Amino acid sequence: MVIGPSLGTTWHMWDRQIPELSQHWRIFRYDLPGHGGAPAHAAASVAELGDRLLATLDGLGVQRFGYAGCSIGGAVGADLALRHPHRVASLALVASSPRFGTADEFRQRGVIVRTNGLEPMARTAPERWFTPGFAAAQPAIVEWAVQMVRTTDPGCYIAACEALAAFDIRGALGRIGVPTLVLVGAEDQVTGPAEARTLVAGIPDARLALVPGASHLAPVEQPAAVSDLLLMHFSTAWQQDTSAAIPVLPHITAPAAPSTPFVPVAEIAPAAAAPDAVAPTPDDRYEQGTKVRREVLGDAHVDAVNDTADAFTEDFQELVTRYAWGEVWSRDGLDRRTRSVITLTALVTSGHLEGLAAHTRAALRNGLTPAEIKEVLLQTAVYCGIPAAGAAFAVAQKVIQEETTPPA
Repeated sequence: MVIGPSLGTTWHMWDRQIPELSQHWRIFRYDLPGHGGAPAHAAASVAELGDRLLATLDGLGVQRFGYAGCSIGGAVGADLALRHPHRVASLALVASSPRFGTADEFRQRGVIVRTNGLEPMARTAPERWFTPGFAAAQPAIVEWAVQMVRTTDPGCYIAACEALAAFDIRGALGRIGVPTLVLVGAEDQVTGPAEARTLVAGIPDARLALVPGASHLAPVEQPAAVSDLLLMHFSTAWQQDTSAAIPVLPHITAPAAPSTPFVPVAEIAPAAAAPDAVAPTPDDRYEQGTKVRREVLGDAHVDAVNDTADAFTEDFQELVTRYAWGEVWSRDGLDRRTRSVITLTALVTSGHLEGLAAHTRAALRNGLTPAEIKEVLLQTAVYCGIPAAGAAFAVAQKVIQEETTPPA
């Protein structure tokens, strides 16, 4: 059985389940990049995390396995069930979702972490992860959870936020063909019962388990209930799955020495180099441009532009999306940070400050820090003039204050 963690946690979030589960299956737990002391080799997508995991399992000789994952760990399991269904014997999605909030929310979280570090995320973790009663009664566990966040590599945390921002399998749920348990804390305010019901409605024959008295980290808050549900699900699933290479062991009613689990490793293996990307054809440049435009400028901005478009302006917006975003912004010759630097400079030079606010937000999303944006604008003051740079500083200052203020 492979067990995956949540964003900002380590494999130790599953410690209370291991004694019971390891009596029945060999257990492999993993840490996300930069979490729990794992090397900080950031992954760009949920699919890349899955590919790294499979490479590690291949090295261990594991071909078929059951998978349980929490939050982003659940996303990895769902992705594997879609892309490698022959490898996944059964699946448990804990506090997970086919789409995690909105892309803007996670990119905003990345901006906050890039500017302020992980302390804002650590400070708000208890209210996201635990019910108020549990947090009040278990201060040591709460402090342990906060320390997990504080010791995470910020770059890997930001990369995971970007991966979640791009993750959306709502249209593919019907292709998940393995026995699936969807488990959620009844009081989860992050990926709660509504998201769980979306998974159950979309995945054929999926079952829902609602855990009372638990929030997002249900395995920590209600360990016995989660252990029992996982034990029941995987025992039943593997009995039904006659093609599984993992044997079903009988339920042990008397104390017995557990079977030897796999030794956890500190990092899922780096993925093999991806093949060179194929240049988009004219027919799909609009689709590619829409994707890139939303990633850079945000859903709210693009939706506002689309809402105001009419028969007179829609052709122009299509041109901008297809040419500026589907062709130029999508080229591999420059990274997005560099393109943002050029764009900010060009807007100040031309005096087109009406677009500067949107592109200041884009620059933050693309990895520029406020200090780096300041340096760009200081450079424009030398070559574009003090008045132009002064006006640009006023616009950028307001945006940076809005975008980088940590949650209360």
